[in-house]
Amino acid sequence: SSTVPRLQNDSWGKQYSHALFKAMSHMLCIGYGQQAPEGMTDVWLTMLSMIVGATCYAMFIGHATALIQSLDSSRRQYQEKYKQVEQYMSFHKLPGDTRQRIHEYYEHRYQGKMFDEENILGELSEPLKEEIINFNCRNLVANMPLFANADPNFVTAMLTKLRFEVFQPGDFIIREGTVGKKMYFIQHGVVSILTKGNKETKLSDGSYFGEICLLTRGRRTASVRADTYCRLYSLSVDNFNEVLEEYPMMRRAFETVAMDRLDRIGEE
Repeated sequence: SSTVPRLQNDSWGKQYSHALFKAMSHMLCIGYGQQAPEGMTDVWLTMLSMIVGATCYAMFIGHATALIQSLDSSRRQYQEKYKQVEQYMSFHKLPGDTRQRIHEYYEHRYQGKMFDEENILGELSEPLKEEIINFNCRNLVANMPLFANADPNFVTAMLTKLRFEVFQPGDFIIREGTVGKKMYFIQHGVVSILTKGNKETKLSDGSYFGEICLLTRGRRTASVRADTYCRLYSLSVDNFNEVLEEYPMMRRAFETVAMDRLDRIGEE
């Protein structure tokens, strides 16, 4: 071509720059560049250059996509999960108000991020796991007199067995007359205890409820309704008894509160 002879007398910098430009125009534009190849050697080198360019381009796109996805994998996991939920609701033709409640539940429960918490904690050593759980439940422990004045080993034993749950306003957390399998600790929110006398007792942050049934092994003596969005920790009856077998003094503390509550229910 007319360009090459003109470059023969130029400096090596200009020659190198032109050669680099020609190679990059093959590789990055995935075409034959500024000029069509002329000789057979030129044709084969151009094809090789285009193949290498296409491969590099594909690798770059793949790595860039993986990098973007890994930047906030927990948010992506939440979005993928919620798409499945939306498709599930659509498939079952759920009414609009139910769909809205499910949407709000996911927003409050996961706050846009989803982790496999059980798997993460399961991979850690016991001291690390206990440290994380104590840190995550620090507000609950600080607001709850039962925990604030108790043996730290008892607190840790309880916290490691708690399960986080979210309830929406109007949800019945406990229904009177049912068999109790859990008790609840309130991290944040307000609940109403409803008794037969239609008298409401409010409980909020730092309180607990549902322990009467676990102590008496009977049926629920009252209903409990969420008045606001409630972030609670639940404790199953088996775990409750397992911990209290080790700490009989704490069983007496629970029994004292339970007897007081039963007396008040009986007076109504």
